Amino acid sequence: MKSPSEPARRLAVVLSHPTQYYSPWFRWLRSRTALDFRVFYLWDFGVTAQRDPQFGARIQWDVDLLSGYDCEFVPNASARPGAERFFGFRNPALPARLGAWKPGSLLLFGYKWATHLRAAAWARRRGVPILFRGDSHLLGRRSAPPHARLALRALYSQFAAFLYAGAANREYFEAFGVPRRKLFFAPHSVNAELFDRDNPGHCADAQRIRSELGVGPGTRIVLFAGKLVAAKQPVELLRAFLEARREDTALVYVGEGAERDRLQALAAEHAGAPGAPPIRLLPFANQSQMPSRYLLADLFVLPSRGDYETWGLAVNEAMHMGIPCLVSNRVGCQRDLVTPGETGWVFDADDPRALARTLSLALAELGSAQRREQIGRAIRHRIAGYTYAKTTDGLLAALAASPP
Repeated sequence: MKSPSEPARRLAVVLSHPTQYYSPWFRWLRSRTALDFRVFYLWDFGVTAQRDPQFGARIQWDVDLLSGYDCEFVPNASARPGAERFFGFRNPALPARLGAWKPGSLLLFGYKWATHLRAAAWARRRGVPILFRGDSHLLGRRSAPPHARLALRALYSQFAAFLYAGAANREYFEAFGVPRRKLFFAPHSVNAELFDRDNPGHCADAQRIRSELGVGPGTRIVLFAGKLVAAKQPVELLRAFLEARREDTALVYVGEGAERDRLQALAAEHAGAPGAPPIRLLPFANQSQMPSRYLLADLFVLPSRGDYETWGLAVNEAMHMGIPCLVSNRVGCQRDLVTPGETGWVFDADDPRALARTLSLALAELGSAQRREQIGRAIRHRIAGYTYAKTTDGLLAALAASPP
């Protein structure tokens, strides 16, 4: 129900492209709040079939990303559009588009591209408060280089408010001089209507896939889903799984990427060994197919290293489906969502043996029906705080606290 006390000012949202995570939130905002906003997209990736360099495949999301809220595409003049390069977003018409719409506030997602900095400069010249949304962290790093610290402190000092995703992201902003009065908790969240573990269609599809994989009902499944790239450590997970020597457990991958050939070779190498556990590789699954893939799992693993995994929204998705997670301590959401022994398990990314040890521990604990029920209750309680409603609370609080 829309509240009459919500900010009446117009909010312009500048976002690189439509995504399966933010578009449902924008639709939720439009239907449940009085906020007047328009999303300015800088690229049509996701709604047209285009090659994703990390998946190594052409991607077009199969869920509705554009209806139910006000949005427009601003032409991108970049010769090579994309988030991998500073000039991947060159949208010279954006200032005129923003000026024509006359926003009272600007919500900026990211700063590392030419168009984003140009939008920030446009807003500053006109006295339009800028809200910033990012999810970077310093996990595994002492700090940024001195020149980066100075540049970010100067940039961040010009923003009126920050929507932080979680604990590590909040500490990142604080490390660059953002005062606490400008920080508003707006957690990363996913579409709970899609990721519904009680949906009979999802359940039936999961049973069908399990049968096609040749994995019996008594076999537990460890699941990896995402881009098969080195930073996510899919090969290290396979080696840890083999070291665990669990004959009653299968390992299933869902995704595409540069590491797929290595995974297939390693899986084939061990397939003929006596008592070898099943290892299966499924192709990329589109967004509407992911709930059934999560329901295959008894344990979801996201073993990313370095600063690659700024949050890990797959963990939100898995937890909405009731699946416990095992993550590295470099995954941005870990401190918020995955508490060791409570909602999942965490391993030290700097210890080369830690993944295998922690995977063995997790599988042993999941062998107890009592522990599975305890963990399941804790997951349901934790993920209930990571919804569109909670994210919206943070946005509206930031708008209310920003100067008019």
